[in-house]
Amino acid sequence: MRDLACRQVVELVTGYLEGTLPRRERRRVERHLAACPHCTTYIEQMRTTLAALGTIPEESLTPDAREALVHAFRDWRAA
Repeated sequence: MRDLACRQVVELVTGYLEGTLPRRERRRVERHLAACPHCTTYIEQMRTTLAALGTIPEESLTPDAREALVHAFRDWRAA
């Protein structure tokens, strides 16, 4: 079983935080986090962001803000 690179942890972050990763992948992420302070910081930042955004109702977004977010994520995925 190969160790994960930081880039792979970033790709798995959603599944990790939502608890949907298979056990083997979760262990690989946790092994990486135990040795990588940068990814540990990244995971904590993502947890904080999700906690804050989880309290914002979708209806509170203006149509322009919603469209900007959709475009940002489309552009990010395309890259």
